[in-house]
Amino acid sequence: MEEVLTGLPPVVASDCRVLILGSMPGAASIQASRYYAHPRNRFWPLMAALADVPEEASYGERLVALQRGGIGLWDVIGECRRAGSLDSAIVRGSERANALVPLIVSLGQLRVIAFNGATAASLFRRHVEPHLPELRQPVQRIALPSTSPAHAAMGLEALREAWSVLAPWREGSAHGGTGLRAQA
Repeated sequence: MEEVLTGLPPVVASDCRVLILGSMPGAASIQASRYYAHPRNRFWPLMAALADVPEEASYGERLVALQRGGIGLWDVIGECRRAGSLDSAIVRGSERANALVPLIVSLGQLRVIAFNGATAASLFRRHVEPHLPELRQPVQRIALPSTSPAHAAMGLEALREAWSVLAPWREGSAHGGTGLRAQA
């Protein structure tokens, strides 16, 4: 049965350089009130490999590490009707976008919006892009393969390689960290 679901608040510092947007949190994430809470989601192992976010750290420590590295998290959709966790189960027309336009406009150091999966990119184009004014600085938009367990055919190494395209925007972080590391 479809239920109305409400997403999670943004995890974004004012000096965010890379904003990672999912579509809508899955059931495990909503229940735990934590991004990427499903145990088979590869997001946190990926951040451990690419952004020095300790996988064994507490959830709060992981979020702090992301923000220190100039990385922010949110979702395109803040509310929708959906049965289960799959993006394909979102009832079209029930989506209510998060307040991404004012957030993006306020982030003067933002250089890239990375979409965690094709659905997030599509939802952004439909619900946010038409309302986004011209920005003061160029902001690249990159659709990346989903870290969801529903897309497990792509292994962690292939995901790591695909997501390493974010490295140029992360290197030289104002916080002294190396941010996302390109894989050799």
